[in-house]
Amino acid sequence: MSQHALLRSVKGLGNPGTAGKEDRKTKLKVATPPPADDRQDHFAIRNGVRCAGVHLIVDLHGAKRLDDIEHIEATLRRCVDAARATLLHIHLHHFQPSGVSGVAVLAESHISIHTWPEAGYAALDVFMCGTAEPDQCIPVLREAFSAKRIGVNEILRGKDA
Repeated sequence: MSQHALLRSVKGLGNPGTAGKEDRKTKLKVATPPPADDRQDHFAIRNGVRCAGVHLIVDLHGAKRLDDIEHIEATLRRCVDAARATLLHIHLHHFQPSGVSGVAVLAESHISIHTWPEAGYAALDVFMCGTAEPDQCIPVLREAFSAKRIGVNEILRGKDA
């Protein structure tokens, strides 16, 4: 896969050319946002808290198969399925002599991974909005990499947005 493949992937992005345009002939009107239950912003609800998304910071210790790029790709795909998310693109890079870094780009955000096989360690970010279930990735990761220990920290992004 070419290094620019990620930049060419525009599935689900809509019309990217209109994001920064504004009509200078009309006066700016500030609209009152609709009630939270009517908004179409794909925010998530976590333990009763409305947020832009749930961001899990995941550390795998004593893990195996961290240099197997095909296994890592298959595992990311299983995570996406388990979380009921929508995969847009996966891009992985295999370093020499070892290690893999990459990202699964989701309609709901992303899952990124960086591995240090020589240390049996991997760092992942699992960030999802809407109705996706990022917690469902943890058992998939534990089983796929035979992790002896997993650390998970949670951040609720955009609580004040």
